[in-house]
Amino acid sequence: MKKIVQTAGRTQLGEFAPEFAHLNDDILFGGVWSRNDLLSLRDRSLVTITSLISQGITDSSLKYHLQSAKNNGITRTEAAEIITHIAFYAGWPKAWAAFNLAKEVWNEDVKGEDAKAAFQREMFFPIGEPNTAYAKYFKGKSYLAQISDSQIPFFNVTFEPGCRNNWHTHHSTKGGGQMLVGVAGRGWYQEEGKPAQEILPGTVIHIPANVKHWHGAAKDSWFAHLAFEIPGENSSNEWQEAVSDEEYNKIKNINKIYDFTSRKTVRHAG
Repeated sequence: MKKIVQTAGRTQLGEFAPEFAHLNDDILFGGVWSRNDLLSLRDRSLVTITSLISQGITDSSLKYHLQSAKNNGITRTEAAEIITHIAFYAGWPKAWAAFNLAKEVWNEDVKGEDAKAAFQREMFFPIGEPNTAYAKYFKGKSYLAQISDSQIPFFNVTFEPGCRNNWHTHHSTKGGGQMLVGVAGRGWYQEEGKPAQEILPGTVIHIPANVKHWHGAAKDSWFAHLAFEIPGENSSNEWQEAVSDEEYNKIKNINKIYDFTSRKTVRHAG
């Protein structure tokens, strides 16, 4: 059993309120928080941040516990979903305040190769190798890992934050198209003339043949999806123009409501 060592009480209040400092450091953290044979530290962090946000406590104490939650294994994506869920029960303004602190905590995440390694730990499938063969059709850096090369060949495609592929179309005279399954992180899918749709782990996107579209990562998140090519007749893939920064940067405004309701299968008509 891991023993939690806390000294904040004695450091800040040791002379003024020694008994409170003792209760905080030795009983709350040294006793209750250390009973991780009954509840894991991760679970205790989840309960604690839920309780604080529900009471509207969004000061330095919440930031401390958000940092602890991160240290105890709660990912950026999970934190966003937890606070979103709390919003419906505790109140929208409290969630907004909590999100502002959570962004500070999780925006401190490591970058570069360390960020790539951290993202790999979030998902079962491998990130794979740099997607050099198709790099000219992507804005930003992507990676490709072939998961199956028989029956139904499919790949895990990983996008660094802000990376997206060009507009493209899967042509076919019969059948064809593509299916995407969100694996980790947060991304976007958009068909020409329609609002972009958020992709989270477990989101399924059905892309009919002959529909112009693009997909990629959110600006502030790594993202990975499985990509399945649907068999068809006279099938081919046509790569088209890049998704401009102007188009891409509009997405967060278009989908403000959808952000809270997209943990479900998403289907698109042809």
